[in-house]
Amino acid sequence: MFIDKAKIHIKGGKGGNGIVAWRREKFEPSGGPYGGDGGDGGSIVLKADEGIRTLMDFRYKRHYSGENGEDGRTKKQFGKGGEDIFIKVPVGTIVKDEPTGTVIVDLKEKDQEFIIAKGGKGGRGNAKFATSTRQAPGFAEPGTKGQERNVILELKLLADVGLIGFPNVGKSTFLSMVSAAKPKIANYHFTTLQPNLGVVRVDDEKSFVIADIPGLIEGASAGVGLGHEFLRHVERTRVLVHILDVSGMEGRDPVEDFYTIMEELVEYNPKLKDKPQIIVGNKMDIPGAEEGLQKLKEEFKDQKIYSISAATSQGVKELKYAIWDVLSNTEIDYDSFDEEMYEEVVEEDELIVTKENNKYIVEGDSIEKLLEGVYFDDVDSLRHFQESLRKMGIIERLEELGIQEGEAVFIAGYEFEFFH
Repeated sequence: MFIDKAKIHIKGGKGGNGIVAWRREKFEPSGGPYGGDGGDGGSIVLKADEGIRTLMDFRYKRHYSGENGEDGRTKKQFGKGGEDIFIKVPVGTIVKDEPTGTVIVDLKEKDQEFIIAKGGKGGRGNAKFATSTRQAPGFAEPGTKGQERNVILELKLLADVGLIGFPNVGKSTFLSMVSAAKPKIANYHFTTLQPNLGVVRVDDEKSFVIADIPGLIEGASAGVGLGHEFLRHVERTRVLVHILDVSGMEGRDPVEDFYTIMEELVEYNPKLKDKPQIIVGNKMDIPGAEEGLQKLKEEFKDQKIYSISAATSQGVKELKYAIWDVLSNTEIDYDSFDEEMYEEVVEEDELIVTKENNKYIVEGDSIEKLLEGVYFDDVDSLRHFQESLRKMGIIERLEELGIQEGEAVFIAGYEFEFFH
């Protein structure tokens, strides 16, 4: 089964805590702070891999977490950093931020890597807090949490050529004739359920990738049938080869078919009409096909119309070289169309200092993080906490609100008595 869209939850590892430790050695009566820093948490890294063709694996595993960093150790030794987790995705995978639908990264090159969720930072051990006036700090810093997010993986095939046309016009047969691809071929009127890829060799060091985009049906751009699911793959191709049934054996009109398919493409994305396109009349081995081919030639007088029989290989070689010729004169551009790029907004931590019903309240992520590392039975730790409150401007803001000695302050759920 071809899976080309998946939603996953990812979380970087937590940073290890810094620790409180003391140097206790013979002939070193003064000792001293000896606690090391915690290790950084492991990140989640996406890697584009040519060996993977679909997003099938993400049907079974949807949650990924980086390894947590180890806590610091004594003797000022750092904790070990958490291992990064590498997630392999197909080349051509677009990664979107789930809440906004905007594109975070487009992994369109082999072995391209991107850190999608960073691990948390390790906390500092007490050795890092020693100063000339605070020689024995009895506190350390906790590690921070890793980045956590929901993302959508969306595969848009990277192919040089996209075969388009109604179901049952002979696209799969043509693909099997020009490449080693082995698509399922049958006389049915419903569409192929997955894109088929094949590599076409033209000459030494001359080859291109061709994708049989599942047969589009009227209303595909509006989500009818499976059309909408596959139109995204057309966006990535450099050249479109439009295959039309000119035999008339099923009562089809090739000119009408052409415009119906083009309408679907343009409805989905107007820029698709600007792609180089080769028009091909197929099933020339069937009596009456000449009449259908003539119709096409009259409609598109300024364009060369290729005629083939995919079943007997008539005209296939000429078409293959024609495709190569157009490709050679077409720039490689695998960009997606109309995708809004995600912008990482680094929000400054908002510290809220308010007075409500005669209660002084302080809130904010940075103050909560600071509180996590406070050792309330340690004088130095409390002093460090007070210094930090002053540096963060919290004391000044409380005074502006009219706080008096001895009044209560609620900081992230804890109650403190204010002393200047």
